[in-house]
Amino acid sequence: MPTCCDCKKELPKAGFAKSQLKKKPANRRCLNCAVVTDSVRSGGNGGGGATAAAAAAVRNEQLKIPANAGESTRNVVERGVEVSKSIGGTETASAVEKFVTASGMVGKSSEAVAISQSPAAASPIPPGLADVMPSLTPSQRDLVTALCSPPANQSHLFSSWPASSTNGDKAAKISLIEQLESMDQSYPTGGLLGYISNARALLEKSRKGENPLEGWTPQVPRGEAFEVGTDRWATVEKKGLKYLGKCGFVLVAGGLGERLGYGDIKIGLPTELATGTCYIQYYIETILAYQSRYAEPGTKLPLCIMTSGDTNAKTVALLKANNNFGMDPDQITIVQQGQGVPALSDNDATIALDPDDQHRVLAKPHGHGDIHALLHSHGVAKRWLSELNMQYVVFFQDTNGLAFHCLPLAIGVSDELGLTMNSIAVPRKAKQAIGGISRLVKGKKEERTINVEYNQLDPLLRATGHPDGDVNDPKTGFSPFPGNINQLLFNLDPYVAALERTKGAMPEFVNPKYADAEKTVFKKPTRLECMMQDFPTVLDGADASRVGFTSVSADVCFSPVKNATKDGIALQAKGTHPGV
Repeated sequence: MPTCCDCKKELPKAGFAKSQLKKKPANRRCLNCAVVTDSVRSGGNGGGGATAAAAAAVRNEQLKIPANAGESTRNVVERGVEVSKSIGGTETASAVEKFVTASGMVGKSSEAVAISQSPAAASPIPPGLADVMPSLTPSQRDLVTALCSPPANQSHLFSSWPASSTNGDKAAKISLIEQLESMDQSYPTGGLLGYISNARALLEKSRKGENPLEGWTPQVPRGEAFEVGTDRWATVEKKGLKYLGKCGFVLVAGGLGERLGYGDIKIGLPTELATGTCYIQYYIETILAYQSRYAEPGTKLPLCIMTSGDTNAKTVALLKANNNFGMDPDQITIVQQGQGVPALSDNDATIALDPDDQHRVLAKPHGHGDIHALLHSHGVAKRWLSELNMQYVVFFQDTNGLAFHCLPLAIGVSDELGLTMNSIAVPRKAKQAIGGISRLVKGKKEERTINVEYNQLDPLLRATGHPDGDVNDPKTGFSPFPGNINQLLFNLDPYVAALERTKGAMPEFVNPKYADAEKTVFKKPTRLECMMQDFPTVLDGADASRVGFTSVSADVCFSPVKNATKDGIALQAKGTHPGV
């Protein structure tokens, strides 16, 4: 670090004026020493000192620095102005605060108040926030200053805080800032500022009623539907069996069973009543059976579990209490979602505070699409490919006991068709309330095969030359667009390449419930969400065309726990499979 030629202190660059850093190291003076030197130079010829003092008083008045403030306060403000101008011309409290910490001059909170009240601080730091600024880390100061400044304009988060606070109040204030910092760090595309910017753009499109699928034409996707017991099933399944020993497994387990009338983690539910085997035990024992029969000697098949704040501790405890159900600890990786994303109260993406606690942001889940970013940020997928030599990665849900029944078949389809991504699907009746796997094309160069929600698919077909919309194929009795069940299979090599390019960030959507016809008022706060099945939207080049499906009857591959007992009985009475 640079050293001051007078006081001999080593200080960060922020402790020196820019003009001093341009000098030779032997002649550099830190801000404190430079101020003293300049003062002596000004007052060296009778009366000069008085002139310098008068000039300082004028400058203090310009900056609205209290007359009784110490010299260090003025130095802090002046340096903050200089630093902030050097990075973009805006005199911000953020730059001032950076210098406070860097120069070791963190003083009384009155200095922070003086800084925040100065016209030099263009961002309106509320007095209650200024009170705790000296107690924050540099990154926290930068974050809250940016949030208070244009274009974010989120100073309301701190505006109700008292200008001075007790230790308890200060701890509560810092707790909110720590929550914001955690959210900032966990959002993959630009932190909270990126979240606010993305939200405003999506909320404006929602307000205008823009269709995200405008310009895309649906076509029947690549893939194959199978019937159990056929020669074709046996042939393709045999091709896939040889790759079972080269699969990594990803379990998405971020939810509790509250809507089922069950207050614990869903992977702890029993798969059946005869043995009481819970879902996580069943999954692990199945993976170990694949490993024993199909993996090379010494190869361990890896399992990654995505948890949330609600499920992480209980998942770890369940595994520990049961010795990982026989799986070695080094086979299991747990990645935890962040604290969620901020709820938004209006079209300007105003972050909502918890109505029960004004020192907490109202947080909502960002969606299971976070799994891809977590696999990237934790280096999981890359390690599976480069170190463990896995070839495929399988994504499955927390309570679908039939999940692996058709896995070898799906791998065989991926191998035959050279698929980057393969969605295991179920036959779907036209207009059935389940998303349909669809190949979308735009012009001659763009295409993607993705899940299209049932309430979007029919009108999209009608708008693109299919006047009857989504109808059943007379030959099969089902829609040509099979039903999505969020069981995904990826070829690991192109999957990792896409993660490296995109950092696993999935496209987001917003679905506010409006209270007025003009779409300006929300019934309740909304948030941005993402889904893991939207991964094809980030594929490019040839990989974008290598997406398909494997369709199998639901009673073979899909029976998740989705309903409380009462609701399941009602569905069965209507002739509807309770898992659909």
